[in-house]
Amino acid sequence: MRTLVTGGAGFLGSHLCEKLVDAGHDVLCLDNYFTGSKDNVAHLLDRTNFELLRHDITQPILLEVDRIHHLACPASPVHYQHNPVKTVKTSVMGTIHMLGLAKRVKARMLLASTSEVYGDPQQHPQTEEYWGNVNPIGLRACYDEGKRVAETLCFDYHRQNGVDIRVVRIFNTYGPRMHPNDGRVVSNFIVQALDGEDITVYGDGSQTRSFCYVDDLVRGLLAMMDQDDHPGPVNLGNPVEFTIRELAEKIIEKTGSTSRIRFEPLPSDDPVRRQPDITRARRTCGWEPVVELDEGLDRTIAWFRRLQR
Repeated sequence: MRTLVTGGAGFLGSHLCEKLVDAGHDVLCLDNYFTGSKDNVAHLLDRTNFELLRHDITQPILLEVDRIHHLACPASPVHYQHNPVKTVKTSVMGTIHMLGLAKRVKARMLLASTSEVYGDPQQHPQTEEYWGNVNPIGLRACYDEGKRVAETLCFDYHRQNGVDIRVVRIFNTYGPRMHPNDGRVVSNFIVQALDGEDITVYGDGSQTRSFCYVDDLVRGLLAMMDQDDHPGPVNLGNPVEFTIRELAEKIIEKTGSTSRIRFEPLPSDDPVRRQPDITRARRTCGWEPVVELDEGLDRTIAWFRRLQR
């Protein structure tokens, strides 16, 4: 397969490119390097079945591909709130351009949507049937609503034009190659712990998240792309729930840090609980995560240690 990965030089995209290249696919990695980095895919540049292209998907592009993994969009509040209008354009115009490409060349397209479409959920755990509780004018709306529109576009292109789509809703994912300054909770805590700084916990730390290691998530993307029976949406995430305070305490222990936990006010519209129901992923793709949080954190901390040298 000739496979396009938008956002392919990012945290998640680079791991996906690596797996696709190793599986023998011809991979075209497309990125504008806003949050991605050439360093993330530097080890692939000498592979004959890998190409790297700098491009912003808010602009059209003509390519010939068999499959499209559409991951391009800043995914952490620090980055997507930096230029919220551009974030909306990336989700909306970028998805229109990728769906138009898929329609023209009859490619299958997978959209990397997000658990943020559920907002601050009133249903727990979240199933794919839940429509969400999103503030459409809040600080996070540029990302949340952008991804909701991207899903709408996918299903409208599917119904109106017969485009072959797959939609996944990705829950918190972590692992090597996370951006050190992306503001996400795992990378924040690890960087602060390794530097001996206070670990910043927003709220009282009782809010929960479910953390999926990147290798598991990539397996889910590939499984969803390869199955022929269900366009989605399908939740991809680890259903084991942890409080943010538990995560902070684990990271302090694992790094041997002298850091203390400092509590700050909870940001606007920050979800209180987040946990995926992955029944559909198990049934549709035969997928579930296997890497436990302790093992995944050990691997991720080791990577951040090497980054600091």
